[in-house]
Amino acid sequence: MRKIILYIATSLDGYIASPDGSVEWLPTPPPGEDYGYADFLVTADTTLLGRATYEQVQTFGEWPYPTLTNYVFTRKAPTEAAHPSVTFIAEDPTEFVQKLRQEEGKTIWLIGGSTLAAPLLAAGLVDEMMLFVVPRLLGSGIPLWRLQDHQQPLKLLRTKSWPDGMALLHYQLSGIEQE
Repeated sequence: MRKIILYIATSLDGYIASPDGSVEWLPTPPPGEDYGYADFLVTADTTLLGRATYEQVQTFGEWPYPTLTNYVFTRKAPTEAAHPSVTFIAEDPTEFVQKLRQEEGKTIWLIGGSTLAAPLLAAGLVDEMMLFVVPRLLGSGIPLWRLQDHQQPLKLLRTKSWPDGMALLHYQLSGIEQE
């Protein structure tokens, strides 16, 4: 079964975007540093994005994931895809992802946002979370976490910090025994 990893940056106060959806507050990595992004990217062959996240990624210029299979979940009629590797999905995310996990392949990267991540977390479909905590307080914006109807235990797999204050919290979710 394929692994699903939520790999995402968040402000220290838990926001993944400004109130207008922008991510201009995200820092530019120091020269020669990518916070492990390249190492992570080679483990994945599929991405999952919500419609708002997809639209945000499009503002960055050329489509950044042309070699991956990209699924964009939307309730709106799809516009033209940014790249042939993009497929719009209108069906229930949990049902779609349950089937996708059974297919052959590498890691599935849950890019976000929180509207997509919430039902996948609630359904127990997220295996790991790699949270990059940005040393910034936004005060408001689009939250990383949506209301969950139950608690989920986490197992800390590793942490890492960088001189600029960026910190990685890497957790395992699925398959953890309840205490």
